Parts: sequence; C-alpha cells; structure tokens
Amino acid sequence: MAVFDALLKHTIRQGNLRVIDPWGGSATYGDGSGVAVAIRVHDLKTVLKLLFDPQLAVGEAYMDEKLTVESGTIYDLIDLAFRNLGLKPLTYPLSGLTERLRTALRRVAQFNPASRARSNVAHHYDLSDTLYDLFLDADRQYSCAYVMDPSDTIETAQAQKKRHLAAKLLLEPGQKILDIGSGWGGLGLYLATIAKGDVTGLTLSSEQHRVSNQRAKDAGLSERVRFALQDYRAEQGLYDRIISVGMFEHVGITHFDDYFQMIARCLKEDGVALIHAIGRADGPGHTNPWIAKYIFPGGYSPALSEVIPAIERAGLIITDIEILRMHYAETLRLWRERFEANRAKIRALYDERFCRMWEFYLASSEACFTLGQSVNFQFQLTKRVGVVPITRDYIAEREDALRQMEQQQMVYAMAGE
Repeated sequence: MAVFDALLKHTIRQGNLRVIDPWGGSATYGDGSGVAVAIRVHDLKTVLKLLFDPQLAVGEAYMDEKLTVESGTIYDLIDLAFRNLGLKPLTYPLSGLTERLRTALRRVAQFNPASRARSNVAHHYDLSDTLYDLFLDADRQYSCAYVMDPSDTIETAQAQKKRHLAAKLLLEPGQKILDIGSGWGGLGLYLATIAKGDVTGLTLSSEQHRVSNQRAKDAGLSERVRFALQDYRAEQGLYDRIISVGMFEHVGITHFDDYFQMIARCLKEDGVALIHAIGRADGPGHTNPWIAKYIFPGGYSPALSEVIPAIERAGLIITDIEILRMHYAETLRLWRERFEANRAKIRALYDERFCRMWEFYLASSEACFTLGQSVNFQFQLTKRVGVVPITRDYIAEREDALRQMEQQQMVYAMAGE
C-alpha cells in the first residue's frame, strides 16, 4: 500500500478524496476542497491492478464492486481524477509502459474488416430496445445533441441537432441522400419528411435495421426511405447528399482511406457530404482500454491531424469544419440523469453489474468532454469549390426555414392530414 499511497499523494492535489484500504485503514488526499469523495478498495489484487493499469482497472473494479464509492458518486470520483490529472499527467513506469504499448498497437486494435465491424456493432447496438428508450430521447438520437440554451431538454437539443445538420447539407426536395450509420432511422426519417428527400440508410446492427424499417413503414415512407443491413464499403450508389452521424468513430484509423474514398465514389460532382463524429483535441492517441473492452470494441475518436490527410487523399474538399465543445458534455449529462432515474427498470432488464458498467461509461464520457480533450467534429465536404455559399449565413437561414417547416408538419399531423 505504500506505493499506492505515494502515487495518490503525488497525483491528488485538489479536492477531497478519502481511500479506505482492504484492511480498514484510511488516508485522505487533496486540499479539502469540493465534494467529499470516499472510496473503498476491497482487496490487494485490486490495488495491484490499479497501480499497473489504472485506465482499465478503475472501471473494472467499479463494475465488479471491488471498488465502491462510500461518499459522493462515481461521477464525483471521475471529476476529481480529471481535475487532478489536468494539473499533472499520471505517468510512472508501470502505467507509462502500458500506455506506450497501447499506442504502438492501436492499428491492430482498430483493424475492422466487414465481419469484425459487424460483430463490434452488435456488441453495443443490439442490446434491448427498452434500454435505449429509458435514457435517450423519443427519436433515439444516440449522438451529440446541439445545445443552444442550458435549459434545453434532450428532445429539444436533439431536434436542434437534426435541424443544424440538415441546414449544412443544403437539401433540395427530391434529392438522393445516403445516411451512413443510420441508427434507429430518426435522422433519415426527418430528412425524408421535412426535406422531402429519398433516403438510403446503412447500418450493421440487426436490431437497428429492423426498427428503422418498421418506423419507415409505420410513417408511410417506405417508398422514399429504406435501411440496408450493409457495410459502408459495399455501397456503390450515387447520391446528391451523404451524411454520417456518430459512425466515423467505429471506422478505425486503419480504414480512414476506405471510408473517405467510398464517400468520394458515391458523391455526385455537385454533392455535399457532412460527417459528425467525436474527436480529440490533444493529438493522436489510443482508445481508453476500458471503453474498448466493454463499450465500443474497435472504436477510435481521432485527432484532426489524422483525419484531414485521408480526406485530401480521397480528392475531397473541406468546405467547413465546426468544433462542438461542451455540447456532448451536456448531452451525456442529460442521458446520465435519465439513466439514473430509470436505473431500477434497467437493472430488471440486465443486472446491477450492467448498470454499474453503463453508469461508469456515461460518467467517464461526460468528464472527457467537460474536463478532458474530447470534442465533436462536423466536416462539410464537396468535390468542387463552388458548391456551397461563400459565407456561413445560410446555416442560420436554413435552420429558420426548417423550423417553420417542422411547425407546419406538426399542424398537418395534428389535423390528421
């Protein structure tokens, strides 16, 4: 325990952390400020794992109740850790070697041929429909929302996200639209309904494929909206607009060229593509090992410096990049609050270990955007320079027009037309 104690004294300079060891002894770290957080580490094996590989071990120990939070919450603990690691990075021989090895092997970890990509998607997205209904908005938008006011609900923020994306696509009625990673179909149905587009969605999740096609059928849109259970690399169609939301994180650095070359192949000469994805502001790295093992196997959120060369090699032109900073932190906070409010129902679906796993996932992800280096990228791409307006004024103008169209659509729906 002496090494563990020395490490915590070296690392925890701010906050108020009390650690209870496996033998009942305790020590306090930090300057006494903020929320009082107390944790109990239940056995020596867990202490050793925390020393050797904290990025993996903290989440596993929390899931398995080998590390329990006696005072405060798991979010308070993660928040405290992030605030201190921002002051002085956690580097020492045991963990440093592990981190360097993970970075060196990241291309192997992110090798995602079609068969492996489908398995990775199923791991996360083919869970119970009820689970996602219990913490997402009614449209099941499972990506960064667009928060315009602190009082925004998750429904409001996700509606604003769809509107913002549609505005950047410069949609015209009747255009052919490809949605790569179409989820449960909400965005595709929005584009077809509001912008009168013809939409093809691609997903590797059997559950999302079933639900999205049923939603299209129920909405009477099957002739203009269809969702295929298909890898993006197999697509050969030609489209006026291509959109991909929350999917690029699953591509893997080994396949960036495949991804953007596919977009270049399928985008018409006067077309517009829009990619919305999580990124990192601190340069190239590797996926957190706990996230890679339990939540998103094969996933990676890249730095701009890793994405732009692949876009250039594909012959695409970047016409706009927007960096959404705190938007995902707010989105995750709203998800986490809903998850906790429905925890008993989720426990009945799975078990307490599953709840602790997802609680840790949502809390740690929120902290990454609040205090870490995670951001959200929106890339607008074309094949020719003059396809989009020369100023960004059109985005707000089109958002206003789309908002009016949504209100009209709501009136028609209420009238039964």
